[in-house]
Amino acid sequence: MIQLHSGSHTHLILALLSVVGEFPYRSLNLLGSEEVFKKLVRRLLDKQIIRHTETGRTVYAKLLNVSGKGQYKTIRLHSEAVPVLEWLGYADYYMENYYERKFQSDISHVERNHRVAEAMAMFLKIGLEICPYLLPTLAEELTRKHFSEPTVYPAKIIKTSGTTELNKTTFTRMVAAVFTHDECYAVYNTRSAAMKWSGMGEFKSKQNLIEIARMNGSINDVNSAILFGASGDTAIETLKTSNKTGRLEYRFDGTYNHVYFIELNANGVRHLRLFLLHRWKERLLELLFKDQTRSFNNGHFEYDAYVDGAYVLSHFDGDIARLIRFKEAIEHYGYPNEVLCFPHQVKYVKNYLGSHFTIKVIDIETIEKKFGIGKDKNESK
Repeated sequence: MIQLHSGSHTHLILALLSVVGEFPYRSLNLLGSEEVFKKLVRRLLDKQIIRHTETGRTVYAKLLNVSGKGQYKTIRLHSEAVPVLEWLGYADYYMENYYERKFQSDISHVERNHRVAEAMAMFLKIGLEICPYLLPTLAEELTRKHFSEPTVYPAKIIKTSGTTELNKTTFTRMVAAVFTHDECYAVYNTRSAAMKWSGMGEFKSKQNLIEIARMNGSINDVNSAILFGASGDTAIETLKTSNKTGRLEYRFDGTYNHVYFIELNANGVRHLRLFLLHRWKERLLELLFKDQTRSFNNGHFEYDAYVDGAYVLSHFDGDIARLIRFKEAIEHYGYPNEVLCFPHQVKYVKNYLGSHFTIKVIDIETIEKKFGIGKDKNESK
């Protein structure tokens, strides 16, 4: 018997699949212990007695299907799961978006769906509501309101809001958009390969997102993107190879001045959780440096502080676009330097910067304690 209750592993899987439709089998580690979730998926492939602990309702049903092979092996809901979705309030959205529509089995569609699913799983793990029908409807006229708490919308919702003309013509690899108290982030997922960047399409998509941000959150501009991926090296390669048109504004780091890389694993979940905090990047700089040493973005290149004769960059936010610009400036001027980062960032930072840069590490636990954040005991690398 499967005991279904709010916060259970089964509930998490059902909530996620009702929103994204399918989830990559190889990415179950994003939900928690890979061993535990694989065992649960195998159980849910067979008929089980499912008991809803809050209502006492039971049903004998198969909840999941698994199809495909290798990296394209995918998990979807079985038709017998619909009554269970009704118990949880997820059925209407799932029925409207997936139930009577056949999933495209070609690689490009599966890949796209998996990129969206992994990103939404990351947001689900940090406690954000991902079900569109439970989120405030995006306004199409100026409201001058602020999001009272961080909110994430899947890309399909963003594409059906804002300027209708753009929605009909724009191709985008954006998988979601996140609105915090005072900032909007476009969200992308490069997974384990450098992402192909559609410069003009992404530029138009950004303009649409700016319009939505202004109407719904009083956010005047969108200059930031979150880039999920398995490897920082791959994320940097995505930025470096995105300028196929030769026009800066169509490059990834031309479209978004700040590109925050987040690993697709438990370290990434902890890292992403920091982005929910109001002014966390500025508050961290206040903790790290005395005011008289800080640049306050007034230097002749980008750095955060000048300490003991060295130019210092804080890379705790994972801003790889800024890391690239810092490297270019230091190599041009030949200045002494330091780059601060978390342990899980060290490998790609070293690989990219090389031996002429000094790297100093601070544990993420130290930063979490400063901000009063505890690690989720259920998280697993």
